[in-house]
Formats: sequence, C-alpha cells, structure tokens
Amino acid sequence: MRYILLAALALPFLGAAVLVLRPVGDRAARRFGVAVTGATLALTVALAAGFDRHDARGMQFATDWVWASSLDLHFHVGIDGISLPLVLLTALLTFLVAVHSLGTIPDGGSARAYVALVLVLETGVLGTFAALDLILFFLFFEVVLIPMYFLIARWGTPGERGPAAVKFLLYTVLGSAVMLLGFLLVQAHTGTFDITALAAAHGSGMSRGVQILAFLAIGLGLAVKVPMWPLHTWLPDAHTAAPTGGSVLLAGVLLKMGTYGLIRIAVPALPQGADEFAPYLAAFGTVGIVYGSLVCLALLRSPDGDLKRIIAYSSVGHMGFALLGIATLTPQGINGALFVNIGHGLVTGLLFFLAGAVKDRSGTALLARIGGSLYARAPRLGGLLAFAAVAGLGLPGLAGFWGELLAMYGAYQPAAGLSHGLYWVLLAAAGTGTVLTAAYMLGLVRTVCAGPGRHADGFTPLPDVGRVDVAAWGPLVALTVVAGLWPASVLAVTDPAVRALLGGGA
Repeated sequence: MRYILLAALALPFLGAAVLVLRPVGDRAARRFGVAVTGATLALTVALAAGFDRHDARGMQFATDWVWASSLDLHFHVGIDGISLPLVLLTALLTFLVAVHSLGTIPDGGSARAYVALVLVLETGVLGTFAALDLILFFLFFEVVLIPMYFLIARWGTPGERGPAAVKFLLYTVLGSAVMLLGFLLVQAHTGTFDITALAAAHGSGMSRGVQILAFLAIGLGLAVKVPMWPLHTWLPDAHTAAPTGGSVLLAGVLLKMGTYGLIRIAVPALPQGADEFAPYLAAFGTVGIVYGSLVCLALLRSPDGDLKRIIAYSSVGHMGFALLGIATLTPQGINGALFVNIGHGLVTGLLFFLAGAVKDRSGTALLARIGGSLYARAPRLGGLLAFAAVAGLGLPGLAGFWGELLAMYGAYQPAAGLSHGLYWVLLAAAGTGTVLTAAYMLGLVRTVCAGPGRHADGFTPLPDVGRVDVAAWGPLVALTVVAGLWPASVLAVTDPAVRALLGGGA
C-alpha cells in the first residue's frame, strides 16, 4: 500500500514526459491529460480509502530512501491527517482543469505543451504536501514555479502575461531562496533535514535566537506564497493575466503551499520563533482580510474593475484568515486554517472557472463591459456564479464558513503567552472583514448577475453551461455543500494530527 503514494507522485511526471517525448495531436493530448490526472485522482482516493483514520496523527504510506548519504539527504515522503485533504484537493482540481481543457485552451501554444506543464505542476504540488525532508520539500516547492510561469507567460492575456509572469517568478524565487537559508540554518544546529524528527524535537538543539532567525527566514519565504500582505502584490497581476486553468490551480492549491509549510515545518520545529512572530503573523493576516475586502469594494465601483482581479484580492482576505488561525498557535485556530485551505480551494477554484467562462463568453472580464444581467443572458451560469459568491462570503452551511469561524475562535482564546487583548482587537477587525466580504460578494452578484444589460432593446444572450462545464464545475459545487454541512469530513482527519504536531498527543 505504501507504494500508492509513490505512484501518485510519479504518474503525472511520467505523463508529462510521454507528452514531451512523443508528439501527439491537440485532441489526443487533452484526452491523455484527463486520463493521467484521472488516474492520479483515483490513486489519491485509494490513499484516502486506505488511510487509518484512527491513527491520523501518524505518518502513513511512508517511504524513506537514502538519497545522498554524505549530505544526509533522504527521499522521505508520507501523509498524515494534515496533508491528506490537501493531496486530495490537488488531485481533484488538476483533474477538473484537465477536463476543462477538453472544451477550451486559450491561444498561445499547443495543447500538448499546456497539458504537460499542468502535469509537472501537479507533481510539484503533490510532492510538496508529501515531502518529509526539508531539501525535498524545497525541491518540490521549486518545481511548481517553472510550469506556472510558462502557463501565465504563454497562455495568459496578451499585453499582461509577460510582466505578470516575471513578477510571479521574481517574488516566489526570492522567497524560496530566503526559505532555503532558513532550512540550512536549522540543519546546521540540529544535524538533520528530517521534518518529522524536527517536529518531534520541538526546537531541541536550537537556541531561542537561532529559532527566531530561522523562523523569520522560513516564514518570509512561505508568506510570499500565501500571499501575506504586504507581500501579495504579485497575486492580482498573476490571476488577471493567467488562463482559467492556471488561475484555478494558483488559487486552489499553490497558495496552500505557504500555509501548509508554516503548519508542517515552522510552527512545530521552531516553537520559540513561532511564539515571537505569531502576533505579527496575526496582525498582517488581519490587515490582509480588511485590505483585500476594501480593494474589492473599490474595484466594484471602478471603471477598470476586473472580475478576476476582484476574486484575486478576495483570496488575499481569505488567506488572511488562515494566517490568523495559524498565529493563534491553538488546535482550534490551526484546524481552522486547514479548513480555510480546503474551503478556499473549492470555492475560489469554482469562482475562477466561472470568471473564465464569463470572460470567454462576453470577451472581457471588465465589469463595465461584461454587460450585466447574467441571470437573463445565461441563467445557469448566473446562478452558479451567485452560488459561488455566496459560498465565498462564508454563508453557514457552505465550505467557506467553518474555517473562518474556527480561526476567529482561536483568536478569542489564543495560546498561553500571547496577548489576549491584541488578539481580541484583531478578532474584531477580522469580524469587520467578514461584513465587508459579504458586501463586495453581494455587490459582485448584483453587478454581474442582476445589473442592467448593455442594450436598451433587450439582452444579448450568451452560451450557457454546457456538458464539459458541468463535468468540470459540478464536483466543486457538490463538495462545497458537503464540506459546509459535514465539517467533520475534514476536521476528524486534521484534528488528531494538529494536536500531535503541537505536542498535545492524540
């Protein structure tokens, strides 16, 4: 059974290699991408089926091979209750992007190259969530950057894609370089790159000063990927320029690599550093919540307001809740952060699919030019966009609700040693952010779905939801409802692993 995880990691990479080495037509490449990502999803479902939920705190399906004995490098992978939901989310979203490609791939190059890059991207993200060695984590983390750069630069919006791709690459490469310095500092004082050993040691072998310096370096590198305000400026440009599939994967899984790294590596391995910087993480995350909401409200009124840019800035706010939850250093807050990851991946993945559909059908993502009245022009598409927006504002019963609630609950009772007064102020600000989120999401629905049409003599009809759309979007709609009505489907798996990571046992 342990080789199922290895197979899930290897299959997308081998699929990409096949596409590179063997020329095939565009239609065959798209179908091959669906087959490979579908098989990978089946393997991750098999992982979930074989996962021992009574031992979710421990690593399962683990493999530990010596890679370079002189440097003590290991190919060490495994999953627990923290990584399993993210592995499933990654496999699902990549499969849905491949299904979506059956209907359309933007101009810019062959479908064969597009699918190959998506498969390499999937390998990197899955490897990041499964890696149990710091250097292996770093390598998988870096693998993701190149395919995403080319997806933006080659298939993105003309006139915007070049600068956006370069900005994405510069920010993330610089962040990764700083993170690597932190990893080397940890190894220099502990003698190991093993993530599970470092988590179990809880900072043993490192002085407070070393932990603070290492947490600063690692935290900065990961914060770029989250993205944490004020390191977020690459994200709106990347999302606005990226093709639909690139935006879905960027928001749905790539941003989760940052918060996952904080939970998996920085908090348990560097507890004194986490104590020192937790208030700053909480404050920056909360500023991101309010700032993202205010920018979205401003974009709604701007003649240059862009649907994809609004969703991108909403991600800054939603990921701020994940940072706030992590910064409480409590099981409730960190479970909330993990639930934010899953809920945001489902809801924002759906939102970017829908935004791409609106842009493809109307020829623009600018709110002033879309034409409004989507309910009349494409009623099923309008209804789905309204559903996703309501899920994005955190309506109880949908996936966006529980993560934010738990993150704020953690802020109400932060870990011992943290300032309760400060966290209560941040809690109030985050609560204000939820109100602002509701305001801009409902404003978005009013503007795009129920606003006046462009033409006085009637509405210009648009193509409505088709069969490929149903196949690509339907699972996200269903899982948004399931996760909202049955939060234990996620929390029952994550909670034991979170408590073990914080040193609280099962």
